[in-house]
Amino acid sequence: MSFDVQILGSNSAMAAHNRHPSSQCIFIHHHVFLVDCGEGTQFQLQKYKLKFFRIDNIFISHLHGDHYFGLIGLLTTYQLLRRETKITIFGPPQLESIIRLQLEVSDSKLTYPLEFVSTQTDETSIIFEDDDVEVVSFPVKHRIPCTGFLFKEKVFPRKVNADAVKDLKLSSEQYYALRKGEDIRISKDIYFSNQQLTLPNLPPRTYAYCTDTLFLPSIVPIIQYADLLYHESTFLNESAARAKETFHSTAYQAAQIAKDAEVKHLIIGHFSSKYQDLSPLLREAQDTFEDTSLAIEGMIYSIPKQKN
Repeated sequence: MSFDVQILGSNSAMAAHNRHPSSQCIFIHHHVFLVDCGEGTQFQLQKYKLKFFRIDNIFISHLHGDHYFGLIGLLTTYQLLRRETKITIFGPPQLESIIRLQLEVSDSKLTYPLEFVSTQTDETSIIFEDDDVEVVSFPVKHRIPCTGFLFKEKVFPRKVNADAVKDLKLSSEQYYALRKGEDIRISKDIYFSNQQLTLPNLPPRTYAYCTDTLFLPSIVPIIQYADLLYHESTFLNESAARAKETFHSTAYQAAQIAKDAEVKHLIIGHFSSKYQDLSPLLREAQDTFEDTSLAIEGMIYSIPKQKN
């Protein structure tokens, strides 16, 4: 089962240096999640030949334009293409009224159901869950209310060990009990613990998305041990005062969060337009956290299955 992150936009505020405002696609099993939708996102979806009709859930971190100005265009494109399946948008409470007003004044009648789920900026909460994936929103500290998102693969039931059970003639009910993690009794005198007859599944994988935010050590327990962390790195640390003033982070600060959280890999992005060459930001982050990459548009960052 895949767990991949593809960068569609990596710049802050506006498009510059052939970089676009924030947007990412996250592929987890059969899901395609869209995270943030800056201006031009649908063109990036087309450029990288992504099947954007597979997107059913969109997550918006906050209401600065570089994170959602592409949303109404994408939604009305779906209408023009006669989409019928529902889209759910997770984001700040005010987002629904903004989008509904845009649809109303343009007399756009959608061909598909559109649902909004409000995120909370004062608590950590599960906002999406199914058999495969759980998505958690958590507050970060920006100039306006903003949330990060943690995408977590579900812990799957243990697998029945075919070699261990081949001579036991188990019933279907006993197989089901083993998959649920239960112990089973064959007879009055024969008993097996679940661990004796099953194999552990692969550890679940996690991806944390953190933008836009001040340096915020309080998020470390939430994202701890993530396989992959995307953290905004708008400035170099020589501009730390500017970062604080604008409620953003530096490359050094992003790396410090990654180090403290003991994540496996860090992607830095949301770059200021003042930087055409991004290599100084990468060097600054790698000085503190070596396993760091730049958010390069079009690149796919895969989280491989982990060994037990």
